[in-house]
Amino acid sequence: MSEKFIIQGGNPLKGTVEVRGAKNAAFPVMTAALLTKDLCIIRNIPLIEDVFRMIQVLEALGAKIAWTGKRELSIQCADIDPTGIPKDIVGRFRGSVLTIGPLVARFGAVNIPLPGGCFIGTRPIDTHLDAFLQAGITVVLKDGIYHFKKEKAVASLSHHPAFLQRNVNRGKQNTVVLREFSVTATENIMLFAALTPSRTQIAIADHDYQVQELAKVLKKMGASITGAGTNTIRIKGSRRLKGFTHTLMADPIEAGTFVIAALATKGEVVIRHAEHGFLTLFLKRLRDFGARIEVQGKDVLKVFPSKKLVMDKIQSLPYPGIHSDLQPELGVLATQTKGPTLLHDPLYEGRLKYLEELNKMGADIIFCDPHRAIVAGPTLLHGIEIPSPDIRAGAALLIAALIAKGTTTMHNIYQIDRGYEKIEERLRQLGADIKRVT
Repeated sequence: MSEKFIIQGGNPLKGTVEVRGAKNAAFPVMTAALLTKDLCIIRNIPLIEDVFRMIQVLEALGAKIAWTGKRELSIQCADIDPTGIPKDIVGRFRGSVLTIGPLVARFGAVNIPLPGGCFIGTRPIDTHLDAFLQAGITVVLKDGIYHFKKEKAVASLSHHPAFLQRNVNRGKQNTVVLREFSVTATENIMLFAALTPSRTQIAIADHDYQVQELAKVLKKMGASITGAGTNTIRIKGSRRLKGFTHTLMADPIEAGTFVIAALATKGEVVIRHAEHGFLTLFLKRLRDFGARIEVQGKDVLKVFPSKKLVMDKIQSLPYPGIHSDLQPELGVLATQTKGPTLLHDPLYEGRLKYLEELNKMGADIIFCDPHRAIVAGPTLLHGIEIPSPDIRAGAALLIAALIAKGTTTMHNIYQIDRGYEKIEERLRQLGADIKRVT
């Protein structure tokens, strides 16, 4: 029987909370271990379901993995079988797409089904495919499986009906121009290029926290990387990379989630290990709306009760814009602020579907199109039975339950567990009335 949350709303959050390791930075760092036979140590790993799924993927490939501390993981990929891709897990877990780059670089080929993930709209891997083609990799789609192979196989595959066109630069520096600012496509090519003994330039590269974290790790392994933190990344790869020890950064998205939870409940919360340098525009806009938020030291945020918030427009964009992963939480906050708020998420056409559940709770929201909605506030939300559609929508609806009148029952909380470590325990420490039941 699946677990659920029972929440009694109405309690302002008060106290101190610590942010765990960054979920979306954990995946590329974990898959970087595939690039070497040496031992790799990763610290500050969040204990979440998606990390456990990535461990299963790596173990199926032959990795030796052990917990050497509460949040410390050792990974050794000395004896890897690239044909061991667990298709059932990959089909449900989008983070597995990051195995393509290191496996193709190390073994010359890999076959993988279309990775799954959250249902927030169409999320094809076309940008990944196009990038690998530019890097000299052939790609064949057959019976729902993508076959990636280095240039050697071009002659035999070029007449295959499912062969995808390639654009290969045979010079000493290969330039890959991404079709869009894609975090995972940027990371995939970085992983591939790190074990490729030539120069690779990635243009239109994403430069969010996950990409910068991966660059730090690849440098420790012996790759030469410049431009991480900009939209042009240059990599000089190596034939052999060494192991690494790395402490994972704290999760900016989780920090932002606690900021919104504090504001929505009119609470007073100190958030430790907050990577607020990646939340600059997010915090700026909240202050524009009237929120009282202080930066206290290098990685501490304090949120004060802010009773007269007025939000006009929230638009999520690639970094350094407001993260799409924080847009659902901001949508919940908009139900408690005065006047209309325009929500615009141009990235994912399914990102706003959580608003349907908010309307059921009593919100006043009009959908303009799949990417835009207008939230009128403030409105009194009422506790009902609601699902957790995906990781971020689940966290947003959990915040809605914290401010709703009465009791809310949240189902499918596995989705929240995918991205937030024991969220109910940490919320209880802040005074929330929440319990996990079966």
